[in-house]
Amino acid sequence: MFQVEEVNHMSSKTDTEVIIGGKVLTLSGYESEEYLQKVASYINNKLNEYNKLDSFRRQPMDKQSVLLQLNIADDYFKAKKQISILEEELQTKEKELYDLKHELISAQIKLESSEEQVRTLQQDMNENAKKVAQLETELKKR
Repeated sequence: MFQVEEVNHMSSKTDTEVIIGGKVLTLSGYESEEYLQKVASYINNKLNEYNKLDSFRRQPMDKQSVLLQLNIADDYFKAKKQISILEEELQTKEKELYDLKHELISAQIKLESSEEQVRTLQQDMNENAKKVAQLETELKKR
């Protein structure tokens, strides 16, 4: 991710100074400076979090480094799992939405058909009412 020489013609390489664990480092990458600062901030927050623990501070530096790496990897895998769960939920919701849209279209078609039947029945009823009126008029004339 950082300080790996890659050919990327889409964007220019960013070099930015960050402070990690009280040391100034230059990070290089094809991401924005804000992103590189955000990564450094994440590492610093992890360092601060674990440096508050006596059990962590008592470990040799190499073990602290491994523990920090393990905890960052743990965060990564938990986030990756959460993304998978959310993607599955999104797919389920998209399928439900698709099904609901089709049900709505079907209901609209049925409604339009019913409305047409009502109009036809009303026309028939009006014609029948006219016939009844004509027949009543003819009966009165007799």
